[in-house]
Amino acid sequence: MLLRQLVELSERPDFALPPSGYAPTAIRYIIELDAAGQPLKRTLTDTADPSRPEARRGRQLNAPALRRTSAVAAVLLADNATYVLGWPKDSSAEAAQRARECQRAFRDLVADCAHKTGLPSVAAVARFLERDPCAQLELGEDFDPSAIITFRVEGGLPFEQRAVRAYWLERTTRAEERLQCLVCGEVRPVLPRLPTAIKGLPGGQPSGTALISANNSAFESYGLQASLIAPICRDCAERSHHVLNRLLRSEQYHLRIGPGVFVYWTREETPFSIVALLDQPQPQDVEQLLRSVYGGPAAALEANRFYATVLSGNGGRAQVRAWLDTTLGEAQANLARWFRRQAIVGPWGEEPRHLGVRALAEATVRDIRELAPSALPSLIMAALGGQPLPPDLAQRALLRTRAEGRVEHRHAALLKLARCGQYPEEEDTMVRLDLSNEQPAYLCGRLLAELEQAQRTALPGAKAGIVDRYYGTACTAPASIFGTLIQNAQAHLAKLERDNPGAYYGIQSTLEDILSRLPAFPLTLSLSEQSLFALGYYHQRAYNRDQALTHGKEKQA
Repeated sequence: MLLRQLVELSERPDFALPPSGYAPTAIRYIIELDAAGQPLKRTLTDTADPSRPEARRGRQLNAPALRRTSAVAAVLLADNATYVLGWPKDSSAEAAQRARECQRAFRDLVADCAHKTGLPSVAAVARFLERDPCAQLELGEDFDPSAIITFRVEGGLPFEQRAVRAYWLERTTRAEERLQCLVCGEVRPVLPRLPTAIKGLPGGQPSGTALISANNSAFESYGLQASLIAPICRDCAERSHHVLNRLLRSEQYHLRIGPGVFVYWTREETPFSIVALLDQPQPQDVEQLLRSVYGGPAAALEANRFYATVLSGNGGRAQVRAWLDTTLGEAQANLARWFRRQAIVGPWGEEPRHLGVRALAEATVRDIRELAPSALPSLIMAALGGQPLPPDLAQRALLRTRAEGRVEHRHAALLKLARCGQYPEEEDTMVRLDLSNEQPAYLCGRLLAELEQAQRTALPGAKAGIVDRYYGTACTAPASIFGTLIQNAQAHLAKLERDNPGAYYGIQSTLEDILSRLPAFPLTLSLSEQSLFALGYYHQRAYNRDQALTHGKEKQA
């Protein structure tokens, strides 16, 4: 299904494809030749532009492409220095022998192309290669042997000529079998190895990853090997892979977070940008989204299909972590619901500020590079597919609150989002402090925040508070610690009663109200109750901060 929709996308006018057998390639160096194959200058033309991210490795051109393994296999008229110049990768004898074999393969390939096409420009390149290429050129100290090198003969690039394209297509299309293509359904020649690779996947090889491959008998079936385990014709393979690479190069269609990358597209063009809303949602954009779906999706949105996937790389293979096929209207409605469910008051009582996928993912880890592979797919499917978040994300967020000894905005937003998937009725009641909520876990979280408020008010210079020391125990086994915390708080309350009666009566009345609703402290709290505890703590602390700011402003006035 994924490849079929990518092939369908390739038919859109704004997704023009390179010629068959070609792929967008960063070509850094160009050897300038005359019609006789003599260098017009001894230095290479460097097309790299460090000021432009898309040109740091060289100018992007549609050039001959080939999936290469460890065996010697030259790419026609555009390859690295080992193949074009016979440049060894190191000083060993094995590397020198390998370089000679690669350069010979490249030279023979160009000579064969010149013979079969009869093109003067290709013949000029072949004559240049007959002599020692390195002896005819001056390579600077900053020369990069891994970069792609090609030739320009009298102002033209030989690989752009139609006869060269036809030669390369015939050269690389050597199908061994005719099978039914799983994408188009036609019985066509299929290739044992797909001609193009997916580039830019986190965790994948720089040379690219394969969507379909098998290099071990355990992965084979029905006697089919390599890419034949899921036979795809050349046309469908090139179309799907080129389009996916195009999406991965465009910031409009993908978002990279940790070990995964989210990619989406629609059947028809649309100005609506999902990536901007998922990455760094702006308040005005979220409000516009919420208003647009309030009355239900429009007919045009329901007719436009929406596709999304989450990919990652594992060496030479691509991994499909998630796949979504829905309508654009449904995706927008799910995204609007996702924003409503995560809405929660700011840490200082500010109006709710919506968070993107990256911020929510960061709530589960110390460093985004440690993000679990399942986190991004789970967040994407919750945001666009309307699925509830799995319990492991809430658990990871709770572990971070216990490790850090605090509940930050991103933790609270993720925990509320996870709870609302199970309890949709809490979507509005959990936005800010809910004085009517009498669930023991929520009240225990509020109680800890109020005891912390008493300590901070009485001892403003204290470095390590009760939350830093006891939050982990309080949110998992309240009965084992709250008796001690309340007893220790009496000294803080006595100091406040003497030095700050106003603060004392406010804190004391809140403590009495909370304790009057708690018949007993729970012995332990489940995962869902720990989330409720964290939200109660966060709500009460945000309320206390907001009250303090309001009181300070009134005092100044």
